Amino acid sequence: MYSIETRCIHGEKHNNPDQNYSISFPIYQTASFSHLTPGHNPTGFDYSRESNPTRRYLEETMSSLEGANDTIAYASGMAAISAFFEYFSPGDHILCGEDLYGGVVRLIELVCKKNRYEVEYVDTTDINAIEKNIKSNTKAIYFETPTNPMMKETNIPEVAKIASKYNVLVAVDNTFMTPYFRNPIKDGADIVLHSGTKYISGHNDTVCGFLCCKTKELSDRFRLLSKTTGATLGPFECWLVLRGLKTLAVRMDRHSSNAREIKAWLEKRDDVDNVFYAGSGMISFYVNSADKALSILKNIKLITFAESLGGTESLLTYPVVQTHPDVPVEQREKIGINDRLLRLSVGLEAPSDLIDDLEKAFNV
Repeated sequence: MYSIETRCIHGEKHNNPDQNYSISFPIYQTASFSHLTPGHNPTGFDYSRESNPTRRYLEETMSSLEGANDTIAYASGMAAISAFFEYFSPGDHILCGEDLYGGVVRLIELVCKKNRYEVEYVDTTDINAIEKNIKSNTKAIYFETPTNPMMKETNIPEVAKIASKYNVLVAVDNTFMTPYFRNPIKDGADIVLHSGTKYISGHNDTVCGFLCCKTKELSDRFRLLSKTTGATLGPFECWLVLRGLKTLAVRMDRHSSNAREIKAWLEKRDDVDNVFYAGSGMISFYVNSADKALSILKNIKLITFAESLGGTESLLTYPVVQTHPDVPVEQREKIGINDRLLRLSVGLEAPSDLIDDLEKAFNV
């Protein structure tokens, strides 16, 4: 098998499966495919909601990067996460990390509870707490590592060991680390999820998501669900993500080196109380007042005040009002999301320029 840097560019095999040998895999912008006879299509493609050559090539590439049996590409990260939760039945118990992206908490409160799932939040960094909260009807443990936005790390092999003991699925959101820095399936996870909008596509121009399965049994179930619900990724967006993936390795190296420089700068400031960093290009930090946080957001020039993360451009986010407003205040405060917290997605600009921009915004 080729190294991950090479597989980001060429997929699992060097030879491009396109029949015309194009260097850039084509966009099969078609809704349907013709049949030779009833029930017989030699290519295996029938209708693009179910399968499409461009999407298949992207999914095979992601499976190679994550060490998965199969991957399904979705129209957004939330579509992939929604598909994961569709796997369960009324009465099932799901343990979820207590520090999750706010959109997932909204999904749990609006949809999962309507579907009569029993969802319980737990600190997944505490292995004993996980085991203590497993019940006879527990079907899965779902968490982010590192978490968004507090950068808390969960030990995947330890969680997998407990899950195996109780025959429970382990699902890991790997958005922040990407397969370049971490492969949860190799650590024992059954399912890996991504908001591919972020580092995977990497250019702030595509919304997409991925669900990677360890086994064919899981893949068959999620393939049926994706075919039925229809939230799969379109061929043009698949092509954009394939193009972005080619530079994943070099981008992640630069994101992380830039972030380490900015982290060191932040840690020296008297008006910064805490800095949270767990790798890749993501940093969260507290400033000494809410007014200070708002002033920084107002006065940055090169860095953009916006939601999302993982693109070439640096983005500064205010989680309390942008990514986590639907999280109940008590839960939000428990995990540390308050009006002094800022989250920085460090882009690919020169770190000296980013630090200069922050310096001016901090000193207004």
